[in-house]
Amino acid sequence: MSDPNDQIVLAHGGGGELTQRLIAERFLPRLGNPLLDPLGDSALLELPPGRLAFTTDSHVVQPIEFPGGDIGRLAVCGTVNDLAVMGAVPRALSLAVILEEGLPLSLLDRVIDSIAAAASEAGVNIVTGDTKVVEHQRGDGLIITTAGVGELRGGVRLDLGRVAPGDAVIVTGRIAEHGLAVMCAREGLGLQTQLRSDVAPVNGLIDRLYAAGVDLKFMRDPTRGGLAGVLADLCQATRMTVCVEERAIPMTGIARHTAELLGLDPLLVANEGKVVVVVPPEDADRALAACREHPLGKHAAVVGHVLEAQPPLVELVTRSGGRRLVQRPYGEELPRIC
Repeated sequence: MSDPNDQIVLAHGGGGELTQRLIAERFLPRLGNPLLDPLGDSALLELPPGRLAFTTDSHVVQPIEFPGGDIGRLAVCGTVNDLAVMGAVPRALSLAVILEEGLPLSLLDRVIDSIAAAASEAGVNIVTGDTKVVEHQRGDGLIITTAGVGELRGGVRLDLGRVAPGDAVIVTGRIAEHGLAVMCAREGLGLQTQLRSDVAPVNGLIDRLYAAGVDLKFMRDPTRGGLAGVLADLCQATRMTVCVEERAIPMTGIARHTAELLGLDPLLVANEGKVVVVVPPEDADRALAACREHPLGKHAAVVGHVLEAQPPLVELVTRSGGRRLVQRPYGEELPRIC
């Protein structure tokens, strides 16, 4: 039987001595900074004048730890990336955790360490947070909600109304690795692969694109719904056709074969460290060069183009030369992956 002193108990969420010890002994040593350390009811931020981006996200991934990451890294990167693809520079995050009774404290420590490492990698601080505890078998082990605020860059011109025929569609790296890695790690599936989640903060990669002077018209991180979901949204919003070459889509053979084994379309599988970008055709080479200067963008590729063809649809030119329509998934093919 495991030692109850090494687990989360309901009293950890009661606001008393155990709550204070949990925060003081586990969260603050790893996440502490001048904005978080006072533990006030709110963080007091000094932000420059101008427009701000604000986002929030909840994370319910199972298993909590998976090849390439865990729920903590996923929470930080997911929120940072949502800010970054809006053209914002992430400045501060909040962190709310719901802990299930019986969660090993050693696992919690690893997740907090991962949160700290991802925040450092993204150059952002955790400035406020909250902790709650629920009864055993009522909390999925660990649930995290993050919110983030970022400073919108000057001169950002992200606007779907600017997307035009001939524009290039770029994917910054190999797709489908996150969702497949999480699925293969699930108990009972029994799949052994070399797949690792791509979960990473993409703000540094996007910094390279802006520094290179690329005219970015549209950016989105293809998480739930995958690449197909983003392309379908682009098509619907612009009322133009998006034609994609299957051979051009960066993807490892392992990911392709694993998706086939699981009966999944890799275009529908979630990614957590990639960006879909639309740029004018004359900026495509510059965008690729900028991406490839960053570790996360070394496999960036132009995967397709925007066309005037009607009716508007997403069309995939297959490896065999055929054509098929690409649609967003009806529901969630891989549940609890982000």
